[in-house]
Amino acid sequence: MIDQTLNCLTEAAEDALPLHTVRPVALEAFAGGLPDAQRAFLGATGFSAKAGELQLLPGPKGLAGAVLGLGEDRSPHVFGGLPAQLPEGSTWRLASGDHDAAAATLGFCLGFYRYCGVKPAERRFAKLVASSDQVAARSIAGATWMVRDLINTPPNLLGPVELADAARALGTRYDATVDVVEGAALDEFYPTIAMVGRGSDRPPRVVTIRWQGSKANSGSPLVSLCGKGVCFDTGGYDLKPSAGMLKMKKDMGGAAVALGVARLAMDADLPIRLVTRIGCVENSVSGSAMRPSDVVRTRSGLTVEIGNTDAEGRLVLCDLLTDACTEKPSVLFDFATLTGAARVALGPDLPALFCDDDEWAEELSSAGQSVFDPVWRLPLWSGYDDWLKSPVADLNNIASKPFAGAIVAALFLKRFVTEGTRHAHIDLYAWNDQTRTGRPEGGEAQSMRAVFAALCRRFAAVSMTDR
Repeated sequence: MIDQTLNCLTEAAEDALPLHTVRPVALEAFAGGLPDAQRAFLGATGFSAKAGELQLLPGPKGLAGAVLGLGEDRSPHVFGGLPAQLPEGSTWRLASGDHDAAAATLGFCLGFYRYCGVKPAERRFAKLVASSDQVAARSIAGATWMVRDLINTPPNLLGPVELADAARALGTRYDATVDVVEGAALDEFYPTIAMVGRGSDRPPRVVTIRWQGSKANSGSPLVSLCGKGVCFDTGGYDLKPSAGMLKMKKDMGGAAVALGVARLAMDADLPIRLVTRIGCVENSVSGSAMRPSDVVRTRSGLTVEIGNTDAEGRLVLCDLLTDACTEKPSVLFDFATLTGAARVALGPDLPALFCDDDEWAEELSSAGQSVFDPVWRLPLWSGYDDWLKSPVADLNNIASKPFAGAIVAALFLKRFVTEGTRHAHIDLYAWNDQTRTGRPEGGEAQSMRAVFAALCRRFAAVSMTDR
């Protein structure tokens, strides 16, 4: 899951066929430069260069090349259909056209991906020639494949221990310092994570990865990442309906995305200090599972009444956030598949961003748009803060009213972030409900490219394609 081989790319170009790209405005000029037979053939097919439209070009030996319509689409995804659309086992090289080679390579890789952890792919897809100097595209594709693999792995094969092992392996790859907390130490230092995990026979873990760029020092910016790693969520005693459990292997998507951002930052050797915390746990039902109306004392000292055992993600994050704030990070991110309310508000494709630092919120939104990995800011409306009141504890883990669930969850997390800390909470879906170009059905690394691009802008003054 950590080591991805981008077997969709090759550096051998001897037998590669040319892949042209064209936009509608340039179609006439492009067609005019083709041999007569190909120009006539392209015209006869009605090719109009709309986004994703592919036409093979004939030649003396049968197949001479292909042309991909781009329409007005500037995203990598327009190239995502190519691996399956082009002839099986064929090899292609980018030729003429109004496209960015790095975006094309990334899009091709995103579309090529299939989860093969249990059974191999059903067919041989086409390959693309890409030079070894396309470092950024290869890095982002590899991180995306890793995140998708983690989310797509069946829950019996990826429990808390296995997720912790994957995080440890990632840290080890980049010579980071990795600390894994379990057992009595976890009960003491991360009591809310211990409470969520106590209903499962698969014990919880907290993994902390500490890394420093080769150009960083003790005074360099400290970036802190926290991820919700609930490897399967039954809802606990507030049991989900069976249909609601079907995708709950993806409830560790926040942890996977946090690891993806960490991988990109380490791969790029950003001049920062980086600390990544992952809460690895399973929310199950048993005689020892947490109950509605239980009260837990958090790492911060605040007490929380359990109003609903299915609101466990915020319990996983709150102790991680408290821990992260003790180090006074320059910026703190958390990632979680936290609320259905965020999906009701924004749908599956737009992660909800909560951030009370306007500068960072704008940076993240702008970066997301630039790399076609959007996030959408929702308000941290303090007027709803009283909804978290509890008669027996400092706060409840759910609201007293049935409205604004995503906002209330963000306000809960804010209670555990030290005043003055720049904090961004991202509530994401981490899943594609259906296959679209560049986005196969299954796990998705939503917001990963956006956050990494923002980090590059802020701390490295480079774009994702400058490396």
